[in-house]
Parts: sequence; C-alpha cells; structure tokens
Amino acid sequence: MGIFFMFGKYTSKAMEDISAERTQLAVSEIKKLGGEVNAMHVLLGEYDLCFCVTLPGVEEAMKASVSLGKLTGISFTTCPAVTVEAFDSLVSP
Repeated sequence: MGIFFMFGKYTSKAMEDISAERTQLAVSEIKKLGGEVNAMHVLLGEYDLCFCVTLPGVEEAMKASVSLGKLTGISFTTCPAVTVEAFDSLVSP
C-alpha cells in the first residue's frame, strides 16, 4: 500500500455542486479502488483541497485521480509520498 496526496482544484461547475453527499461519493470511490482516505482538508492558495489517501499502488492512484475528476468535476494532481522515517532509511548508507 502506498500513500498519495491528491491536490484538488475546483472548476466553477464543481463549486456549484459542493455537498457532503459528493464528499461521501469521493470517499466511496477511493474505497472501491482498495484504498482508504486518511485525511481531507480544504486549502487556501494554489489548491482548494488536499486528500491524503492510501491505495494499493500507482495504477490505483491514477484511476482515483481520473475517476474523482469525472465524478466531481474537480481537477486532481496526485503525488506519491513516503514517511520521513521511510525516506531516512532509503537514503541512509
């Protein structure tokens, strides 16, 4: 399982359709792909949303990014991540 950060940007249409129901549809979509939503935050700045999700792999992350875009009208940029501890062990001699 991998950790992915999904940064979302609202379109004007996506802004009109904001609802708790749509949020739950997004969570369900991640679960359908074998994943779990660890955290969801609304942001100020370049991106409007950030989801921290766990998914089986990169292919599922790509599917999630595309399917959530289709489902919500929100454009997602998805980035793989590792914990600082995992990074430290990767780069330690």
